[in-house]
Amino acid sequence: MSVEVRQVTESEFADWSRAVSTGFLSPAPLPDEVVASRLSGTDLTRTRGAFDAGRCVGTYRSFPQELTVVGGAVVPSDAISNVTVTASHRRRGLLTRMIGADLAAAKERGEVVATLIAAEYRIYGRYGFGRATRTARWSVDVPRTGLGPGWAGPDDGGRIDLVDADEVRKIGPAFHDRWRVLQPGAIDRDERWWRVNTGQEPSVPPFEEPFYAVYRSAAGEVEGLAAYTVDGRWNEAKQPVNTVTVRRLNATTTAGERALWLFLCSLDWVVGVNAGERAPDDLLPYYLPDPRAARLTGTADYLWLRVLDTVRALEARTYAVDGTLVLDVRDEAGLAGGRYRLDAEPGGATCAPTRESADLTLDVSALGALYLGDETPTRLAALGEVAEERAGALARAESLFHTPRRPWCPDMF
Repeated sequence: MSVEVRQVTESEFADWSRAVSTGFLSPAPLPDEVVASRLSGTDLTRTRGAFDAGRCVGTYRSFPQELTVVGGAVVPSDAISNVTVTASHRRRGLLTRMIGADLAAAKERGEVVATLIAAEYRIYGRYGFGRATRTARWSVDVPRTGLGPGWAGPDDGGRIDLVDADEVRKIGPAFHDRWRVLQPGAIDRDERWWRVNTGQEPSVPPFEEPFYAVYRSAAGEVEGLAAYTVDGRWNEAKQPVNTVTVRRLNATTTAGERALWLFLCSLDWVVGVNAGERAPDDLLPYYLPDPRAARLTGTADYLWLRVLDTVRALEARTYAVDGTLVLDVRDEAGLAGGRYRLDAEPGGATCAPTRESADLTLDVSALGALYLGDETPTRLAALGEVAEERAGALARAESLFHTPRRPWCPDMF
C-alpha cells in the first residue's frame, strides 16, 4: 500500500506526536497533558504526516516566524520543526513530499524565507537551505577569571535583581522584542513560548525552575535578562564545587551583558560556568579580567535558511557600502531562482529580475548561507559554492555583504 502524505487531523495528533518521539529516538510516550499542550499551540493546517495503513510514519510541522536580518528589519519566515521519518520508511521520498508541499505553500503565503535547526547536516542542502548561523559553547573556570571574591556589582549605576517567573512573563516579551531587532538571526517568541519556558505549561523533559537575573540601567530600563541553573555539588572535603549552566542570556547593551556575566562568575560556591549556546564571536571571554579562563568547548552550525523570495529578501537587509551586483541564483525547486540585479547602499537596496550578464552564479543554498552575513562570498567561492563570472565581482560582493558582527540565533524550535 502506498504511503499517504497529508495534513494531520486533531484525532491523529497523538499518533503524530508518538511518531515525532520515535523519530528522535525517544520510545517513551508523551504524557497526555503534554500532547494537549502542544496541540493547543499547533496549527494543524501547517502540520503534515506520512501515513502507512493509518499509522503515522513521518512528521513535519511549520509555523509563522519573524527573523531579524542585517540592518534590523524583520522578514516573515516559514519556521520548520518536528521533521522525522520513521526508520522503517526511509529512502521513500517522504520528506521530499512533505517539505516540497510546505515550501510551495510558504511561497504562496508570501513568506520570504524558510528556517530550521538541522538535526543532521547532510539533509537540507538538497532542498535549498544554507547554513546561516553558527553557535559556540564556552566553559568558564571561575577561580582563574581574576575577579576575586565578592564582585561588588555594576559600577555604572545599574543593578542586578533576582526575579521570579511571574516577573519574567511581565518584562520578558517586551525586552526580547527590543533585543531581537538588534541581532541578525534572532527570532520572535510568542506568548506560548514564555509560558512553556517559565513552567506554566507541561513540557518534556519536565520543567526545572531556574534562577532569573535582570540587569536594569541607572534609569531603571531592563537591558539584560538571564536564566540559569546551579547543580549544587560538594566534594568529599565538604567544599562547594558548583557549576552554573546558563539557559539564556541576552542584553540590549554591552553594559548589561558584561554585568550579567560578571555576576554569574562571582556567585558564591561556584567554580564553573557553562555559557550555553552563544554567538560565534561572543565577547564573553573579554569581559573577564583573564580571558583565558573561558574555554571554547564546542561550535557547530545552527540556524539554516532557505530563500523563498529573492527580491524581497535582498531588499530587506542593508549593505556595508554602495554597489551593484548581478546574481544568477540557481534553484531546482523553482521558488527563488533567476537572475537579479541588486543595487545596494548602507541605507537599503533595490532588487529586480534582469537579463544582464551575471557577476556571480550561486545555488539558492549558498544564498541562504550568505544572506545573514555568517558566510562570505570568498569562502563560498573557495568551496565551489559561488562562481565568479566577472573579474572583481567577488571583491565587490565581499564589501557589500560584510557585517560588523556575525548573526546569531539563540533559540531552538
